[in-house]
Amino acid sequence: MGRIHPEIFFFGAGVAEGRAEMRNLLGGKGANLAEMARLKLPVPPGFTISTRVCNYFYDHGHKYPKGLTEGVAKSVTRVEKALGRKFGDTKNPLLVSVRSGARVSMPGMMDTVLNLGLTDESVQGLAEISGNPRFAWDSYRRFCQMFGDVVLKLKPENKNDPDPFEEIIDHKKATRGVKNDTDLNVDDLQELVSEFRALIRSRVGRDIPQDPREQLWMAIGAVFDSWHNDRAITYRKINNIPGDWGTAVTVQSMVFGNLGDDCATGVAFTRDPGTGEKGIYGEYLPNAQGEDVVAGIRTGRQISVKAGREWAKRAGIDEAERAAQYPTLEESFPDVYKQLLQISARLEKHFRDTQDMEFTIERNRLFMLQTRNGKRTAQAAVRIAVDMADEKLIDRKMALKRVEPEQLEQFLHPRLDPSSKKHVIARGLPASPGAVNGEVVFSADEAVAVAEAGRKVILVRLETSPEDIHGMQVAEGILTARGGMTSHAAVVARGMGKSCVAGVSALEIDYGAGTLSANGAVIRRGEYITLDGSAGEVIEGRVPTVEPEMPSYFKKFLSWADAVRKLGVRANADTPEDAKIARDFGAEGIGLTRTEHMFFDPERISAVREMIMAENAQQRGRALAKILPMQREDFVGILKAMQGLPVTIRLLDPPLHEFLPHADNELRDLAAKIGTTLEHLKQVRASLFEVNPMLGHRGSRLGISFPEIYQAQARAIIEAACELRKQRVKAMPEIMLPLIGERREFDILAAQIREVADAVFKERGIKVAYTIGTMIEVPRACVVADQIGEVAEFFSFGTNDLTQMTYGISRDDSGKFLPDYIRTGVYKKDPFAELDPVGVGELMRIGIERGRKANKKLKIGICGEHGGDPASVKLCHRLGLDYVSCSPYRIPVARLAAAQAAIEASQKKVAFKDV
Repeated sequence: MGRIHPEIFFFGAGVAEGRAEMRNLLGGKGANLAEMARLKLPVPPGFTISTRVCNYFYDHGHKYPKGLTEGVAKSVTRVEKALGRKFGDTKNPLLVSVRSGARVSMPGMMDTVLNLGLTDESVQGLAEISGNPRFAWDSYRRFCQMFGDVVLKLKPENKNDPDPFEEIIDHKKATRGVKNDTDLNVDDLQELVSEFRALIRSRVGRDIPQDPREQLWMAIGAVFDSWHNDRAITYRKINNIPGDWGTAVTVQSMVFGNLGDDCATGVAFTRDPGTGEKGIYGEYLPNAQGEDVVAGIRTGRQISVKAGREWAKRAGIDEAERAAQYPTLEESFPDVYKQLLQISARLEKHFRDTQDMEFTIERNRLFMLQTRNGKRTAQAAVRIAVDMADEKLIDRKMALKRVEPEQLEQFLHPRLDPSSKKHVIARGLPASPGAVNGEVVFSADEAVAVAEAGRKVILVRLETSPEDIHGMQVAEGILTARGGMTSHAAVVARGMGKSCVAGVSALEIDYGAGTLSANGAVIRRGEYITLDGSAGEVIEGRVPTVEPEMPSYFKKFLSWADAVRKLGVRANADTPEDAKIARDFGAEGIGLTRTEHMFFDPERISAVREMIMAENAQQRGRALAKILPMQREDFVGILKAMQGLPVTIRLLDPPLHEFLPHADNELRDLAAKIGTTLEHLKQVRASLFEVNPMLGHRGSRLGISFPEIYQAQARAIIEAACELRKQRVKAMPEIMLPLIGERREFDILAAQIREVADAVFKERGIKVAYTIGTMIEVPRACVVADQIGEVAEFFSFGTNDLTQMTYGISRDDSGKFLPDYIRTGVYKKDPFAELDPVGVGELMRIGIERGRKANKKLKIGICGEHGGDPASVKLCHRLGLDYVSCSPYRIPVARLAAAQAAIEASQKKVAFKDV
């Protein structure tokens, strides 16, 4: 049978009109369902409406392409024939799910409707043909609840109120004196359907349609609509997902995990998404439907016996009780468990990545409802990539591409200090690792407000929902009373790299009173707790943390990156301690040492201020004589920490007014120290005032006006290098002149530095190698780079200032309006966070080409904050830089980004050659 419509793709019943490579068109869900059908796996038949229809839907006033209505009707008929049921039939009804599916996973961000096709008449037929009236009415109850929420948009009247449908269910359970939904009988469920529909009529002004086809088209429209709901937009913004990709809609025949005790539903990973350990991992629920597992309304049961025993140990449940009350899938459904193991191994081998699978068991028969590449923590991502490469499932280049560079920062998160005391008030599931603390808040909006005030927060919820995404983003960690390792909180937290402890059954949360309590401890809103997402512990107060230890597979992974990358990676470091950390993380030198940071030390600031207030070179020299040995000591420490590696030291850059005191009492003390009056110092301070100091008397302009400052700093650097030479330590100083925009500036200052160096060599009887270069941060320097390149030995792009001057935007003040530019799409990215490839990147290209044309040996790097941003690192690779430099804790990020840039470049060359 041929294709019914160009935008509809059928799958199941021995047919697969799509395939995995078509995810841009079919979304991840539709593409992988088609692929599983192609692999002859047990997939309920259905069809996918393409993402192109989503864009058409929005571009044409919520209308559909020509022929789609007829195409959907024919596709439904095709499903009917495959299953021997009829959509809307009162005796043997076909029910379907209507689900979203973007090309990348967006868990819970868009909408789904299950059990669609039920009506007052067909529910009777379902009860009769299944022989289980309770199942039929449970399915109808679920459909009414989902349709009311997703399609008819019935929400709580106040944002922080509980879900109105859940309130009705909770009231019913309380009235009946039962704990779980599964304890409600047929009469209870029939009453819930009536109460739900009465609520819908009173709030929405209409009832749920009794025509299944009307239900279907309303649900399809609602799923397309959900592409632009608030939580989906927020998630796309967080994860840089373009808004014009759209979502597909998959209509699939229902299979039922809530038919009885021989039925179940679950979610499973082919490897542990928290640690990366190989082996099936997940949760299931007997007599349930899929949303029950994700929502965490009931305590999920483990898939394997091994995982069940580990879970029981954490929960403080003995093995006999666990086996009796929480049997695993392996124990309850041994044949299905074996089949699931076979399918999971086959899917992982086929997709060559960890799979996150949804499944349903209907009367002891397994059905696969979804597979996708599983979200995982950074630790799991790296371990899985390394293991799969070692297992020959993928090669090393593929392994390097499998991990997002930003994820590596999670390895560097602190862990709890094992020597510190801690009061553990509760334990739950270690859903996402990391040790964090913060103020307790109970809503997403509250989390945003407190975080914007500059305070750390822990978001505490009974369970999170997709509407909490904005609060989860700003929180240090997430704590939930319900839910398991595959709950919304766990999956999203892992994807964000947030610490999460989920399913803390001992936790009691009172939103109204603003309290959480567990095992006798009561924590109020605004008080601190600590989460250990690796151990699943909730701890009262703040517990100190220590630096993490790097596992062997992490080091192995980065060694693969180092073998591939072309870009060097250095660190921005201002102290010997920073330099040591940088070297431990794999820095190949220091790309930027900011000498002004050393000036702010409380023991030095007086001498610095004395130097600034000096009225002549003689007074300034006396003050600098006090500073010089301090700076020399700093340079000795940094050069020694990086022995054998280059250290770029930038001479004084900021305007002098930044070092001056503001309070009169501080000025008075300084006046007494240097023998002048308070009024005179006020006059000097006033004389240094600049309307726009960042474009004023700073950088090399200070060196021109006050040559003794740069001369003293140069002496401290050269003396430090000579001192280390005596100790047989190889020091490699690179002296960098900031804010050069004219060759003559460089000539004057470089000559003075060489004069100082020669004097020190003569005094010490020792010579050391050093170089003099400049920071390229003035747009003019890019244009005249050929002239500056004739005399400079290296360039280092200071992209913070280069971006500021190119855009004409103050980086210190832009936070007031840049979000508006991002929101309205004027700028796709914050140019201070990610290098602008068009404007700033073009200036860099000009500077590189012209500089190297004048000096083939010119070494060129980057030392702005962009040096640790993966997209910017990749741009630097394409521009042909020698190295990037970033903060010590971003060095692993830069190493991986540089490796990925090299891999991408080589693959493009191969692809071009093949063409």
